[in-house]
Amino acid sequence: MEPTSAPSAALPIEPLTPERLRWRCDPDSLPFETTAEVPPLDHTVGQDRGVSALEFGLEQRVDGYNVYVAGPVGSGRMTTVRTLVERLAASQPPPDEWCYARNFADPYRPKTIRVPQGKGAELARDMDALVDSCRREIRRAFESEQYPQRRTRTLHEFERQRDAIIDALRPYAQRLGFMIELGPTGIAAIPAISPGVPMSPEAFNLLPEEKKMAIQSQGQQLQGRIDEALGALHRLDREAHEALHRLDQEVALAAVAQVFEHMRAKWKDQPEVLKHLDETRQDLIDFLDAFRATDQDHEGRTGARPAHHRYGVNLLVPNPSPQGAPVVFEPNPTYYNLVGRIDYEMTGGGMYTDFSLIKPGALHRANGGFLILQARDLLSNPFSWEALKRALRDRQVRTENLSEQLSFVPTTSLKPEPIPLQVKVILIGDPTTYRLLYRLDVEFRTLFKVKAEFSPVMDLSVETQSAYAAFVSSRVRALKLLPFRKDAVARILEQGARLVEHQSRLTTRFEAIDEIVVEADAWARRVGADNVLAEHVERALKERDYRVSLVEEEMQRMIGEGTIVIDTESHVVGQINGLSVFMLDDYEFARPTRITAQTGMGADGIVDIQREIKLSGPTHSKGVLILTGYMTGTYARDHPLAFSARLSFEQVYDEVEGDSASSAELYALLSSLAELPIRQDIAVTGSVNQRGEVQAVGGVTTKVEGFYEVCKARGLNGRQGVIIPEANVRHLMLKQEVVDAVAKKQFNVWAVRTIDQGLEILTGIPAGAREATGYVPPDSAHARVEAKLVSLAEGLAAFRGRDGAGDGHVLGSRAGQSADSE
Repeated sequence: MEPTSAPSAALPIEPLTPERLRWRCDPDSLPFETTAEVPPLDHTVGQDRGVSALEFGLEQRVDGYNVYVAGPVGSGRMTTVRTLVERLAASQPPPDEWCYARNFADPYRPKTIRVPQGKGAELARDMDALVDSCRREIRRAFESEQYPQRRTRTLHEFERQRDAIIDALRPYAQRLGFMIELGPTGIAAIPAISPGVPMSPEAFNLLPEEKKMAIQSQGQQLQGRIDEALGALHRLDREAHEALHRLDQEVALAAVAQVFEHMRAKWKDQPEVLKHLDETRQDLIDFLDAFRATDQDHEGRTGARPAHHRYGVNLLVPNPSPQGAPVVFEPNPTYYNLVGRIDYEMTGGGMYTDFSLIKPGALHRANGGFLILQARDLLSNPFSWEALKRALRDRQVRTENLSEQLSFVPTTSLKPEPIPLQVKVILIGDPTTYRLLYRLDVEFRTLFKVKAEFSPVMDLSVETQSAYAAFVSSRVRALKLLPFRKDAVARILEQGARLVEHQSRLTTRFEAIDEIVVEADAWARRVGADNVLAEHVERALKERDYRVSLVEEEMQRMIGEGTIVIDTESHVVGQINGLSVFMLDDYEFARPTRITAQTGMGADGIVDIQREIKLSGPTHSKGVLILTGYMTGTYARDHPLAFSARLSFEQVYDEVEGDSASSAELYALLSSLAELPIRQDIAVTGSVNQRGEVQAVGGVTTKVEGFYEVCKARGLNGRQGVIIPEANVRHLMLKQEVVDAVAKKQFNVWAVRTIDQGLEILTGIPAGAREATGYVPPDSAHARVEAKLVSLAEGLAAFRGRDGAGDGHVLGSRAGQSADSE
């Protein structure tokens, strides 16, 4: 539509004064000259709610009161958690220590031994010393003069019984004509020519058959007695071996008695240790030969390990500190880093493992204390979340390799005895992750009953301003930066308010403030300054914007060249400048977007072109549908609405989301219906409800600055400006350049509460408030809209009711169907 001349009228609403466009921190209000005079920050600021919840959760010793700390990155979550946890842990008693030892009854199920704090390493040393002492004493006992004598006496008795058995067999054999000879394979019966003279095989072969058969028959008779004698000899050998073994055990027990008694006396208050000592002594005696072998002997045998590995203990987590509970932060909570693992060694060409190769995880190290985890790191590692829940639910840590759990083929492996668990887990994450876990995982609610939420903002006060100065001071000291003068700290405070777009609040994302501090110091050093001044902070902010604003500059260039069509001078019917915010990875900016409305006869109602082609998000679609409610409530009092309107964001090819343009769309629609031109040197933002009230939107500071940049590039003339919701005035934290332009009457910012106020600014004529009687002042904007709607409705009714309309009748039917479908 061609531009038309603008009606002239005094504007009903004055622009905002410069003082209302941003909060300014007066450097003189800060009670110091430089940060060298300010003590560093030593506490968490602006998170009273989160700190209170965290303290409550940490103090609860009942199961399930683990804590999820929710908040934005850089808000001090980790620092606060560590500070509070370490403070609480220091006041708690140290936990007992846990060791794994060989289970002599079932070596595949290593057993646990619980000892007081600091005693685990001592127990490990004592067990190694015990093995050395036992080996030394046993070797000494078996090398003594008494041991061979006792062994000889024992063997002599069995030799006597053995000889008696053989001597009893010889006369019987002689009577049968045989001789008895002892050999390595047993007892041999040989035919004899005469007593003591054996018959040779040749002589036996020369005998008559009858004689041979007689000798064979007698030999079979003798063999029965020989078998009986062999059985008796075997029993004697077995008894001799057992007697020697008992002798060795008696000697060994006597040799190690004092060693074990000394060990038992030292650990008399530890029943689990005493029980293990008894089992160790019994196993040592039962496997005496293996114990007496040297380590070199063991290493030469496949799968064998020295005695120290068999009888030692594996201290999982040494805790030398006699005070305080453990505080563990696991930065990489994989399954094995969480619950531990079972290692394997290559031994004799095969893989071997035992209790000494069980390695601890974070849960073992934090047992009896506190475990801090990042929620996203935990959830991104397969099996870790389920392993943590299982441990908290069962109150014990099971160390099992994943290969055993996931293998389709059963294999033999260690199944260590689980360790009882008493730990407080603190998960640190964002609010979205908390909501997902709460909704999708039923166990999460029972295991993490406390939510400590850290706010991204805090109220602006004398205390929080002092905290900002203390934070800057702490970073200056920690990083050895130049001192910051109070005007620089004031500028940082203003940036803290700008980051949250609020004149009475500050950001709690101190990570972002820290970046400004570091970069301002760099610019101050570049010019050789002794202190960081406000101008250095300003330079750092400008340089940060410059580094990331390439896309914004390219878009501004396209507007200046006319590639993106934006009118900032004319007055046009059915056209208005809306404001869109573009969110990049680390930067956001705004630019004006032309919104147009075309209206005419029909029954389609308001049609959003973006929605029709599926380029409209749900919130934007809602905003457009609200326009219908506004039109119905404002104009459909005495007659039905019967019109057709098309709304479009021109030269926008991505999805449109948000309802912040709904007021602009409504202005364009009313302008088209009333045929009133709208000022193009004004951009509009704000959502609208069905009652015509303009509501607050996000990004208002960015939007004002985006339109200012376009107007500045074309030349500021004092008439340009932006209409924002009145509820957004407190959110304005405009750049000083924009504030200065407003102060010089070069640019304007208007704040409105209703559509009527904005309509009067944009068109220059009264909106025309409807009185209780329904009367609307003539020549007002609403009167023009109402007259046009009545005209369209009557025209449509006449067109549909005309006799013989032909094609027109068909068109009217389609319009009716469209209205029905809506």
